[in-house]
Amino acid sequence: MDIKGKKAVVVGGASGFGRATAAAFAERGAHVAILDRPQSAGDEVAADLGGTFHPVDVVDHAATEAALAAAVDVLGGLHLAVNTAGGGAALRTLGKEGPHDLETFQRVVELNLVATFNLNRLQAAAMALNEPEDEERGVIVNTSSIAAFEGQIGQVAYTAAKAGIAGMALTMARDLGALGIRVLAIAPSLFATGITAGIPDDFAAALTKDAAFPKRMGRPEEYAKLALAIVDNPMLNGQCLRLDAGQRFAPR
Repeated sequence: MDIKGKKAVVVGGASGFGRATAAAFAERGAHVAILDRPQSAGDEVAADLGGTFHPVDVVDHAATEAALAAAVDVLGGLHLAVNTAGGGAALRTLGKEGPHDLETFQRVVELNLVATFNLNRLQAAAMALNEPEDEERGVIVNTSSIAAFEGQIGQVAYTAAKAGIAGMALTMARDLGALGIRVLAIAPSLFATGITAGIPDDFAAALTKDAAFPKRMGRPEEYAKLALAIVDNPMLNGQCLRLDAGQRFAPR
């Protein structure tokens, strides 16, 4: 799909992967709307990109539906959706203080997996209204993690949620194939986003020592480059693409 002139929503677009992707899309001529938390830098980022900001907490599913509808209304449609919001918790299945509490597990799954599916179903409904371009109506890109495949000790909730996102890609692509809507997930390794953006170089080197190359943390712009490549190439569909410099997580 030619990105120029297309309508794009980036969820989590105020920082990290989302901000880099929103900027890359805007630079390529897309019209961009950003959804992110009310306390984020969404207003500032949207203004820089000539887009709009729609504050929302994605775990509030009704509010998410309203915010996405407002974004689509302002854009005048929806062709591209990139979903990057998420987070985790560090708890073992059974720790010194007892079993992993269900509330935390449910919260992590709700934030990552359920919120992503809620966005996807609504984004697909908006894309289905488009006139096809070379038989294609839209592209959905979700954010998994290499933890989906080799989660570390204490990542059981995060692993379950991110594995769900990876696993949805093919089934959802099959669900939406007749409509000309593609669905993919990106599974990054350790990237310099959020709390990891400011860690010292020596600590970052230790965390990425088992990567093949490059032996460093990823950059948000590298995620954005893959998102652009996904949009550009219609044969990419129904899979979770690792973006990991050949790294495999050790148990801890």
